[in-house]
Amino acid sequence: MTPSPHTVGILVFDGMKLLDFAGPAEVFAEANTFGGDYRISMVSIDGRDVRTSMGLTLPVDLAASDAGSFDTVLVAGGEVFPAGPVSDSLASGAFDLSQRATRTGSICTGAFVLAAAGLLEGKRATTHWQHAAELALRYPGIRVEPDAIFVKDDSTYSSAGVTAGIDLALALLEEDEGVELARTVARSLVVYLQRDGGQSQFSGATVEQVPRASLLRTVIDVVRADPAAEYSTSVLAGIARVSPRHLSRLFQEELGMTPGKYVEVTRLNRAKQLLDDGRSVTEAAEASGFGSSETLRRAFLLHLAIPPSKYRGRFSPAAVKVRR
Repeated sequence: MTPSPHTVGILVFDGMKLLDFAGPAEVFAEANTFGGDYRISMVSIDGRDVRTSMGLTLPVDLAASDAGSFDTVLVAGGEVFPAGPVSDSLASGAFDLSQRATRTGSICTGAFVLAAAGLLEGKRATTHWQHAAELALRYPGIRVEPDAIFVKDDSTYSSAGVTAGIDLALALLEEDEGVELARTVARSLVVYLQRDGGQSQFSGATVEQVPRASLLRTVIDVVRADPAAEYSTSVLAGIARVSPRHLSRLFQEELGMTPGKYVEVTRLNRAKQLLDDGRSVTEAAEASGFGSSETLRRAFLLHLAIPPSKYRGRFSPAAVKVRR
């Protein structure tokens, strides 16, 4: 018997990002050239064509109510979320499609659509690093993993921002057809089968903002101005004019971390900036307050899951070479 094709429905809407659809779709389409059998359909709530965030109008194959069942349903993302609310019709459409699918996933801020549909409640999920905190705030029942490239929780999947949809599609392809086909497709598309590190390498290691009136405000301003200075808890407590114990309590209550952890995160951000500017690993370590390249390396592996040398190779100006 000839195996049935694997059907993929991608739910789209006005304002969606083109790459959120095109990236995963291209992975499955490329798999077909190497022996896969994927059938991809664009689905909108009412079956009407949609207009992407860049102004391009895309034809739609099916209305959600007429789409039937899919093996895989993916929901695209776009800047319309979380800037605005997810409509009841879009959330309902996503829910209905999910109930008729073997597995469901989201690309980028498509996670807000799955969340509004109740499909992420009690589950682990991720979204674009810029919006992960907002997803967790709006939907406290979701265990948001802000650093993940993609997350699988049972038959529900979610991915980080934009190009991470390609990572997710490759992982789904590997589940379906095995690692060899997934690797072949990744090579053909000139992407990693599995990229190193998480989203943090593309963002700053963030902490919650504190009010200007907070006792921590002066401490934070001092550390940000000169991360390389020596900062023990006692020194920081002296700046805030409180006891070390009281300072530690304030950091936990307002930032969810110890004073030492805050200093480390601030130094990490400075080191990333220096590496972005083309400074060497040793120079970045010394100028940011880590002291040695080995200490900086340990911090990078802890927070970003990649060494500083690899980070520098990806993001510094010296890494960008034009071949003539």
